[in-house]
Amino acid sequence: MVPVLLSLSLFHLGLWASGLILVLGFFKLACLLLRRQKLARAMDCFPGPTTHWLFGHALEIQQTGSLDKAVSWAHQFPYAHPLWLGPFLGFLNIYEPDYVKAVYSRGGKGLLLLEGPKWFQHRKLLIPAFHHDVLKPYVAVFVDSTRIMLDKWEKKSREDKCFDIFCDVGHMALDTLMKCTFGRGDSGLSHRDNSYYLAVSDLTLLMQQRIDSFQYHNDFIYWLTPHGRRFLRACQVAHDHTDQVIRERKAALQDEKEQEKIQKRRHLDFLDILLGAWDENGSKLSDEDLRAEVDTFMFAGHDTTTSGICWFLYCMARYPEHQDRCREEIREILGDRDTVQWDDLGKMTYLTMCIKESFRLYPPVPQVYRQLSKPVNFVDGRSLPAGSLISLHIYALHRNGNVWSDPEVFDPLRFTSENTAGRHPFAFIPFSAGPRNCIGQQFAMNEVKVVTALCLLRFELSLDPLQPPIKMPQLILRSKNGFHLHLKPLGPGSGMQLHRE
Repeated sequence: MVPVLLSLSLFHLGLWASGLILVLGFFKLACLLLRRQKLARAMDCFPGPTTHWLFGHALEIQQTGSLDKAVSWAHQFPYAHPLWLGPFLGFLNIYEPDYVKAVYSRGGKGLLLLEGPKWFQHRKLLIPAFHHDVLKPYVAVFVDSTRIMLDKWEKKSREDKCFDIFCDVGHMALDTLMKCTFGRGDSGLSHRDNSYYLAVSDLTLLMQQRIDSFQYHNDFIYWLTPHGRRFLRACQVAHDHTDQVIRERKAALQDEKEQEKIQKRRHLDFLDILLGAWDENGSKLSDEDLRAEVDTFMFAGHDTTTSGICWFLYCMARYPEHQDRCREEIREILGDRDTVQWDDLGKMTYLTMCIKESFRLYPPVPQVYRQLSKPVNFVDGRSLPAGSLISLHIYALHRNGNVWSDPEVFDPLRFTSENTAGRHPFAFIPFSAGPRNCIGQQFAMNEVKVVTALCLLRFELSLDPLQPPIKMPQLILRSKNGFHLHLKPLGPGSGMQLHRE
């Protein structure tokens, strides 16, 4: 009798559970449908490409390639158009300077960022870490890390074959950040650092896959999938790495000898500045906030720089006349010196214009997202209510034919002082725009200048005609098949041998 009653109780419990799950499922679906209706209503006045009822524009993007499709849609629909990634996630995709100004000149909520007073507090605490007095000594660090990479390339180039530069540039950028952020020595990346590098690479891939795959948009479903579990493992590796470094640094700072060393050093590491930062209320960053800022700096700093350097070197290989002119300028600046110094960076006029033109054609971050915290009115009279989602398509903006003449042509002279004077301030935004622009952009530009200048002094670059890069947007603009270049050593008479300062 007892087993029968038990089985009946379990049966009824199962019915109740099934009913509850069904009710919750219907409630969730109703919320999603209401949210979709709200987003669709907000974008009613913006015509756009035909939307599939289930996939939105995801299938069309995957078939054509999202970057080329975005540029063609920008030609077809001036200013902006609705962009649906699946049935429930809809953005207004913008790629026109006045539209960008209306949204980004006043901030807003970043989908992956802090907001409000906490963001403002962190921004104020971080500003001293990017003062030019702090950035100045980093030039020697950039030179050191670049030398290690170029020595590696010297050996590879002896085989007289094309090779993929992406991983080497990525390790160099991470090595640089480890030294600037954590005060790492000259021993290169440890096994733990390499694990961190792989975890960050994994996260950039998985995050883009999640955005592009509507079935992954729901957290509950995503965490149950192999992709979701892989994402959590990569997050754990990245967080554990940062936590351990912070613990070690805090412990070291308890030692008086270590404190004396820090005071005698020419510059402070990024982490030391964060650990010593106080706001006006006398508060320090919590361990959780420290980890968030370090992870953001590391995550954004090495991946975007890697992308920017690789696409620039590709442009130099593709346009040898500009490569030669940059090399000539660098030689004139350095004279008989064997390294790059802080004062040299401001003199690299043509190299800087070529870097900017490369960033225009191949922005390291091709697309960013925002959620409006307040309604916005656009120049053409249309508007969006608070809560609407915005996609700023930097790649499409930089190739917008209404903004740039001959947008597909590589022309560094677009960035002469005369040509930039009359240009819309939101026409060129490789580091995003407005109050939330990239706080580390000067650090990044300095690093790109040093690395690329030394690359051009050491090697003549040419393309592999059989393996041109295939653009692949993740959180950064990568190449699906890497960056295969042929590097010809220029020899001691043509270039500079690199030594530590």
